[in-house]
Amino acid sequence: MSRMPVLFVSHGAPNLVIHKTPAHDFLLDFGKKLPVPRAILVISAHFMTRTPAVTVDARPETIYDFGGFEPELFQMTYEAPGAPDVAQLCLDALEAHGIPAVPLSNRGFDHGTWVPLKLMYPDASIPVVQLAVQPLAGPAHHLALGKALATLADQGILIIGSGALTHNLHEVFGGNYGVEDPAPQWVTEFGEWMRGKVESGAIADLVDYRRRAPSAERNHPTEEHLLPLFAAIGASGGRSGRRIHSSAQYGVLMMDVYGFGMEPAAA
Repeated sequence: MSRMPVLFVSHGAPNLVIHKTPAHDFLLDFGKKLPVPRAILVISAHFMTRTPAVTVDARPETIYDFGGFEPELFQMTYEAPGAPDVAQLCLDALEAHGIPAVPLSNRGFDHGTWVPLKLMYPDASIPVVQLAVQPLAGPAHHLALGKALATLADQGILIIGSGALTHNLHEVFGGNYGVEDPAPQWVTEFGEWMRGKVESGAIADLVDYRRRAPSAERNHPTEEHLLPLFAAIGASGGRSGRRIHSSAQYGVLMMDVYGFGMEPAAA
């Protein structure tokens, strides 16, 4: 089986799945261009633990870990199977790199997982495993987490870091932005800085982004939505990354998607 690419996907607000925005349309088409994976490993910003944890359920449920959005979202389900065997591969790979991790049962698909996958793989036929982020552990920890999992891509597993290139909910709810409003300058400057560093492989700058990137803390008052990007970079196994989509949702949520080891036809 050929090596799978590694992705970072900005999942935005949960209603991404129903609003035909540029990011919605991109993800809807993007899944068709990718090789079919054996399984999908999602590192979701909405799955947060103190210690790395991997879901092991065979039939995960759908979690509605949000409020205040359209009622129809709460009727949606994503009924992909789990993959206990792939979960064990993840646990073994982390242990082999000295990273303690635990198996976790009764953890359904949060919207960081099911919203982008419902667009990319609507038939829900590909098994899905989730890996938690550790919100206080920082970028270097998540880079190491991803590096430990890099060999999974050689086994037909699609690794997706699911977060947001920018994520300030106070600005979303307090700024009176419409769902398709363009991003303000302080958001686009951060996005372009990140693009330059990812595409040039400037890992030290990226790990230190809170001191070096423009308006870093304003774009990420907390880090959990950017940490999946560092896991994706680590999991890329040193392959180059490039931005393959950029748009905004509610102005201040950049919906950028990065691919690592992408074939040109899939970008």
